[in-house]
Amino acid sequence: MTVLQRSYTLWAPFYNKMVAAPTELARQRSLAQLEQPRQAEGVLLCGIGSGLDIPYLPQGYHYVGIDITWAMLRQAQAAIHNQENIILHQGDVMQLPYPDQCFQFVIMHLILAVVAQPQLALDEASRVLKPGGKILILDKFLQPKQWAPLRRWLSPWLGKIATRTDVVFEELSYPNLIVVNNSPALARGWFRQILLYKPPISR
Repeated sequence: MTVLQRSYTLWAPFYNKMVAAPTELARQRSLAQLEQPRQAEGVLLCGIGSGLDIPYLPQGYHYVGIDITWAMLRQAQAAIHNQENIILHQGDVMQLPYPDQCFQFVIMHLILAVVAQPQLALDEASRVLKPGGKILILDKFLQPKQWAPLRRWLSPWLGKIATRTDVVFEELSYPNLIVVNNSPALARGWFRQILLYKPPISR
């Protein structure tokens, strides 16, 4: 078990009380981008955590939630109740146990700034995304070249127990994806809502 897993195991009983209310509206706005499905398409929730997204997921999709911490997954399982269209897996979002191009949507809420290597997590999300699919991101990012000395100074310590505070989304590489939306979501723009689109392969 990594240090971060141990930390989130300790956070799990209190996580919802700390995070649910401040992020509720932003989650709803992000998930509203899930169009009504034409068929039972697959949606991956990377870092589903305690399941705070679950109440706002539209019907008609097949959902797969993955998280590395069992204690958080237990919280998510309690949020599912008897819904049969959601399954949970323990796993690493930096090394997803799924084949290429198998999900129509990938949801990445508050995970890119948590993992040790956000580039790997984004690469994996892009890999499992079908052409024509979309990635929904909600997270905290510094603006390019933003000074933010306190956030940068705290990040090495906070990143080991909770979340990094120095991630710059624009410094990540996403050559097969198009940025459709990149807009402020919370905390005067520190938290951003980002929508990425994977164009169909031209022939």
